[in-house]
Amino acid sequence: MIYYILSSIIVHTKFARTMTHKVFVYGTLKRNEPNHHWLTNPEHGVSKFIAEGTTKTKYPLIIGTKYNIPFLLYSPGDGHYVKGEVYEVDDIMLGKLDILEDHPNYYVRELDDILVNKLNSSDQETVKCWVYFLKNFRPELLSKPQLENYSSTGPHGLRYLESNNESTIDDLDDMLRK
Repeated sequence: MIYYILSSIIVHTKFARTMTHKVFVYGTLKRNEPNHHWLTNPEHGVSKFIAEGTTKTKYPLIIGTKYNIPFLLYSPGDGHYVKGEVYEVDDIMLGKLDILEDHPNYYVRELDDILVNKLNSSDQETVKCWVYFLKNFRPELLSKPQLENYSSTGPHGLRYLESNNESTIDDLDDMLRK
């Protein structure tokens, strides 16, 4: 075991590790997607790619608003087993992601089961990860085309559009239940 002495306090590396969180990303935060820079910006905290993963429960993954934003609707059992990526993040990064996702006002962050491949194996294991869901959505959104795997440049033809932080809750009216 490696121990570090920090300001006369001994911190065990295993303890420091428990201060991190696992987050499942399924949209613009994935590698090679428009908002991935949020996970790699050191000013936002620390993140580390862990593995590709898939939701253990089916959910509808849709694209909506005039900005073509991917949304994971909280409707367990509907849709697909959604593919994405698992990251380990620190408290600072989780806080920044909460701001980006406007949790809990818009998206709601919840722990959910994600299937990931075990290292050097074809076996899968279940990992508890934070997932950002749209919970207060209009029921008619369930009739939109649903994706298994999001890519901004996918065959759906709905490329993500940067809002430059100019979007407002009015832009989301077509998504939210009134």
